[in-house]
Amino acid sequence: MTYLIIRFATIGNVAMTVPVIASLSRRYPDDRFVIAAKKDLGAMFAGYHNVTFHEVDNRLDWHGVVALWRELRGQVDSVIDLQDVRRTRVLDMLMLLSGKRITMVHYGRLHKQLITLFGITRSALPTEFDRYRDTFRRAGLETDTDFTAIPVNRKAANEVAKRFGDKSGRWIGLAPFAKSKSNMLPYRVTKELIERLTADRQTRVFLFGAGRIECEMLRQWATVFPRTESIAGMLTLAQELELMRQLDVMVCMDSANQHLSGLVGLRAVSIWCATHPVIGFAGWKQRTEDIIQRHDLRCRPCTCHGTNHCRYGNFACRQIDIDTIIQHI
Repeated sequence: MTYLIIRFATIGNVAMTVPVIASLSRRYPDDRFVIAAKKDLGAMFAGYHNVTFHEVDNRLDWHGVVALWRELRGQVDSVIDLQDVRRTRVLDMLMLLSGKRITMVHYGRLHKQLITLFGITRSALPTEFDRYRDTFRRAGLETDTDFTAIPVNRKAANEVAKRFGDKSGRWIGLAPFAKSKSNMLPYRVTKELIERLTADRQTRVFLFGAGRIECEMLRQWATVFPRTESIAGMLTLAQELELMRQLDVMVCMDSANQHLSGLVGLRAVSIWCATHPVIGFAGWKQRTEDIIQRHDLRCRPCTCHGTNHCRYGNFACRQIDIDTIIQHI
């Protein structure tokens, strides 16, 4: 059997599929799994013999959806939709008309919105990993939770070693940015965090990020603080993953880097501001004690994925004690 697995969305969402797909690859060695996701993300799935990555254009439009259907309809037997949005539904319908079996994720959007609006929940929602595993179960595929890390990419690991040299002391990753203001610490707090970490001569800090403005800001910070390097926009995804494999810890927001860290078995200290782990977006097997957040705010979570607005105008959720972060690191 050949399964088409659809997850067009962001790097963090795609990263959350990896532990489950790795389980499928191991448990069903005679089946083939085709991952349709945004290009440049294939490094997450390298090393699995029966997993093929199919690049999808980042600006995929309706014509692109039809073209994708024409390209893959003769290659797959079943479709598993892990996103359930308009574009994937159209692709699902076309595949259904072509005689393919369709299984769609139960994403729980309404329940998540109720939590952000009214705080209605008696317990934590299923994690994204649980939702993916349930989807595959309904498609007739059983999974497990044995995943620890993706296979080492030897070429990328050698390039990282050549670029950064042999490891000595502590290597700490810091990914201070996110797409929304409500998911980030204030800049002054982040700069103080870097300053205090690099005060220890045995500590080397690597700054992770993406986007033109972020990359420029991180480069400026790397010139100000000692033993600090910005790798934003400097490495391929495969190289970033292999660098993460060398780190002692990743300090990040509720963003993609907590999920990328989980792919290489790196412990991540994640800082949650407006969002909340109760909605189900914590990293793979992330320890509860490694999640830093304010428990005294009744307005959290006010968003599922982040926002640039605060209903009270003060973004109190971003006011997290830096000593708490430093002590935990």
